[in-house]
Amino acid sequence: MSTAHYFSSSPEGPFERQQVSIVLNGREVTVSTAGGIFSPGGLDKGTAVLLKHVPDPPPAGDLLDIGCGWGPIALTLAMRSPEARVWAVDVNDRSRQLCAENAAALGLDNVTVAAPEDVPPETRFSTIWSNPPIRVGKAVLHEILLTWLPRLADGGESWLVVQKNLGADSLQKWLASTLGERYDVDRPETDKGFRLLRVRR
Repeated sequence: MSTAHYFSSSPEGPFERQQVSIVLNGREVTVSTAGGIFSPGGLDKGTAVLLKHVPDPPPAGDLLDIGCGWGPIALTLAMRSPEARVWAVDVNDRSRQLCAENAAALGLDNVTVAAPEDVPPETRFSTIWSNPPIRVGKAVLHEILLTWLPRLADGGESWLVVQKNLGADSLQKWLASTLGERYDVDRPETDKGFRLLRVRR
């Protein structure tokens, strides 16, 4: 099945796990992936850029990965902040299952995998990291970001990685104008055709 449909809640096609060896947070690990999710072959370029440049997350509190897939961002957050609670959110039930399995296999018991609607509405996040699903289209992408970014805690930061030729600069302008003056939006890094956007509350 095409990865263009990784954002569907119930992917079509057989759920056949494959093992992939990658390096996360300086640690070589083996994770399970499958077709019907984002980047089943391993760590995609955008996520690699994000993980290379983001500062360490806070040591405690609630941290969020929007669109967790099989889990590279959530797993890295959990490794870097073992005392924090990491929320790994995805609409794709196959992604959620794989992310939970990978966290368990790596002994990361601070990862909570959830569908978006299952995250308690009162939860506020000190850090949000995401390689957001740009290909869902502008309207859906904007809806996703406006669901989660306003849930940053005061002083919290969100880091988003977006390909330059897929509208990173226009997204930065939209975020700045839409979120308003309580938020600072900037672009600290550009690497391999990707922009790293930072939203601070």
